[in-house]
Amino acid sequence: MTNTSGAEKISTKKSNNVYKSGADEIVVHGARVHNLKNVTVAFPRNKLIVVTGVSGSGKSSLTIDTLFAEGQRRYAESLSAYARQFMSRMIKPDVDYIKGLCPAIAIEQKVITRTPRSTVGSMTEIYDYLRLLFARAGHTISPVSGREVKKDDVADVMQHISQLAHGSKVVILVAFKQHANREAREELNILVQKGFSRLYLDQEPVRIEDLLELTDKALKDKIATKKSKEPAYVLVDRIITKAFDEEDIHRISDSIGTAFYEGEGEMYIEVDGKKHIHFSNKFELDGLSFEEPVPNLFSFNNPYGACPTCEGFSQVLGIDADLVIPDKRLSVFDGAIAPWKGEKMGEWREYFMRNAAAYKFPIHKPIADLTTEQYNLLWEGAGKLDGINAFFKEVEQNLYKVQYRVMLSRYRGRTNCPDCKGYRLRKEALYVKVHQKHIGELCEMPVKDQKQWFNNIKLSDHDATVAKRILIEINQRLQTLLDVGLGYLTLNRLANTLSGGESQRIQLTRSLGSNLTNSLYILDEPSIGLHSRDTERLITVLKQLRDEGNTVVVVEHDEMMMRNADHIIDMGPLASYLGGEVTATGNYNAIISNPNSLTGKYLTGELTVSVPKVQRPFNRYIRIEGARHHNLKDITVDFPLNMLCVVSGVSGSGKTTLVKKILYPVMRQLTGEFGDKAGFHKAIAGDTSYITQVEMIDQNPIGKSSRSNPVTYIKAYDEIRELYASQPLSKIRGFLPKHFSFNVDAGRCDACKGEGEQVVEMQFLADVHLTCEVCGGKKFKEEVLEVQYKGKSIFDVLEMSVDESIAFFAAEKNLAKALQPLQDVGLGYIKLGQSSDTLSGGEAQRVKLASFLGKNKASGHILFIFDEPTTGLHFNDINKLLASFHALIEQGHSIIVIEHNTDVIKNADWVIDLGPEAGDGGGSLVFAGTPAELKKQKNSHTARFL
Repeated sequence: MTNTSGAEKISTKKSNNVYKSGADEIVVHGARVHNLKNVTVAFPRNKLIVVTGVSGSGKSSLTIDTLFAEGQRRYAESLSAYARQFMSRMIKPDVDYIKGLCPAIAIEQKVITRTPRSTVGSMTEIYDYLRLLFARAGHTISPVSGREVKKDDVADVMQHISQLAHGSKVVILVAFKQHANREAREELNILVQKGFSRLYLDQEPVRIEDLLELTDKALKDKIATKKSKEPAYVLVDRIITKAFDEEDIHRISDSIGTAFYEGEGEMYIEVDGKKHIHFSNKFELDGLSFEEPVPNLFSFNNPYGACPTCEGFSQVLGIDADLVIPDKRLSVFDGAIAPWKGEKMGEWREYFMRNAAAYKFPIHKPIADLTTEQYNLLWEGAGKLDGINAFFKEVEQNLYKVQYRVMLSRYRGRTNCPDCKGYRLRKEALYVKVHQKHIGELCEMPVKDQKQWFNNIKLSDHDATVAKRILIEINQRLQTLLDVGLGYLTLNRLANTLSGGESQRIQLTRSLGSNLTNSLYILDEPSIGLHSRDTERLITVLKQLRDEGNTVVVVEHDEMMMRNADHIIDMGPLASYLGGEVTATGNYNAIISNPNSLTGKYLTGELTVSVPKVQRPFNRYIRIEGARHHNLKDITVDFPLNMLCVVSGVSGSGKTTLVKKILYPVMRQLTGEFGDKAGFHKAIAGDTSYITQVEMIDQNPIGKSSRSNPVTYIKAYDEIRELYASQPLSKIRGFLPKHFSFNVDAGRCDACKGEGEQVVEMQFLADVHLTCEVCGGKKFKEEVLEVQYKGKSIFDVLEMSVDESIAFFAAEKNLAKALQPLQDVGLGYIKLGQSSDTLSGGEAQRVKLASFLGKNKASGHILFIFDEPTTGLHFNDINKLLASFHALIEQGHSIIVIEHNTDVIKNADWVIDLGPEAGDGGGSLVFAGTPAELKKQKNSHTARFL
């Protein structure tokens, strides 16, 4: 019955012109994935469609888990049964049918790779095209003479001869080689058999037959010890230059070919008895042998191209400069070099300081202020001045003594590879250049500079023809990276250092590079990590994708994106079991005029994210001095405590570097916890002792397994199990708290091991998920389920929403209090036993926040760092998130938020705005102060959107 009534409901909507049914749309009928309530909805083809709604309303369930999953599954089903058994099996979504579906490509908001080998260049495939460009149009330059390494062929020698002045006497020669175990006479006899008749000795031709008549001693003297010390040559041919006819050209070419063969790739020509000109068809120059460029020579993921020292990782275990010089504010005189201490090792410092003046090294200047030349001199040394490297060389020579082994271990760490200088490739690959740059230098350039370089590239006619197609592909991908606001990235940037938004936009670049049409693109919040300025560019890219004949579906909360959409689908009305329905569809105007749409009310201003009336005072602070990591330009920043501090700025302006790479690791070390190496900065000052703990709350899932759930994460499940174990029936049967866990054998169903379902593998078909026959999907043994509290079994409790459970456990004060934080952060709709892998990124982040809200208030002063907490949050949820922030600050904690969302920036007590641009154009402190003062700033992009 439900199905028909659902269909009828939709048909009445159709007649109200919400959408027309026809061939120009994709219709999803009866979707029931996760919390979707038998949804039927149409996606108009070749349009930019935004799917919006509160967090947990079913947006991703409809787009990724239904539309994309079915599109991908149908494509896989079109392959042969043989091919399908090697693919990861795809679950068939719970939907009646989908009409008009086209091939689907999903770009999700995950950092897709964690491997240290993957870079921006390899993810966008630009690096693959660069390898091809260098292999086909690159020129190998000798590091000795700076000349190009070339293989000479017959045509090169012929061209050289034909350009000589007419009447020149040319002799084609090959070096006379005496092989091991052969006498000179035997060698000459072989030459005669091959058809040669003359040697060329001291610039005179000598008949071989005459030489053979000499005695052995005379022959040896004649060939080996000559007056001019000129080597002996075999004369191949003699020519007088003129206007050669075709017969001449054939003859000379034949002689040159013979010379190359006889000389094992090397030959000479002598012109008018003067200097010899050497030709070689080997890839050699200046006494060095070079590798011929092939694509694999430029691959750091291939043993042929990777640097043999670091194996293509760019880093090795060596002497860590940060451990040797831990405090860069000190000078050499003040003892900046940590190992140069004590009676014996201190002699190195004394010796260095005595000789430093001769090399103009400033011993009183802080290490942080040294020039690059001075810093290199400190390490490399020069002449009498022994540097740090010489010191460690001596340490390595004394490793048989235990104290030296201990000392060396103290200063070892990950450092740039000394052989490839961090370029990851073997040195032969770096000799190959295009337009004066090798591939390593090119990958170090920011994308925007690289685009400029390719625009100005000058190639010979031959190279331009070869590279034409490659350059089109490279330029197209570089332009897309610029269009989506990633011009500040370099191609050698590691993929695992990218934010979720950057990672997603890089995938978008790769998909756009393939130029597909008539496809369905589904993007999950592509504006994450994007400043409002960059969102404008992203919208242009998405429209371009649509104009090429594709249907673009975007799951998004961004107001700018909605204003530019052709069609909006608003999910709701609320989240989880209170959502899963389509509340409104149509264009922007239709949404804002629909009374059922919560999104519409925020867009019209009927509902707003409220701004606090009173600003908190700026009392305590932590100061980072002289931050210079990555693109930060020696800035000093004060982070206020007991306040909501927002760090804003365009994407790539240095926010993550400042907060996650400098402030976070430094504060972790100060609070006695293990932290990564902090980025380059001079010092940390202020009220650092006030903070007792530092917590980074990011978008990473709270648990990867289907067994992990919110109630176990916030530790409230322990209380529930204790409660059930204390019931009279439990005591009679001897049940302990462990019997009420589906992770332990004691109480869980033996058949499904507490999963509630059994998976039947179908080889090349989708796996079939069946409800467990033994427990009926309830996960526990029958006798455990008989234990009840207020008429509910442990399974019934896990099926409750947070809101329901708080009311249910009202009498159990501790338990209700443990669950309360989940409600406070706006997660009252999720089930207690909901699997963690079904939570969105924003929900996972709020579960982490709830776990801190629930901890004892007397746990000191915690500094919370949030990385874009509004990801996946609707306007309505941002209100709840801000309320949680204020609750934490009231408890005496401090919050620093990296954020682009203008509602959060307006609510901040203090804003730190970095920029003004991205990459090299960023890294400066544009503004620090209250949001009201920020609005008056002229040079801040953030101020423009506030």
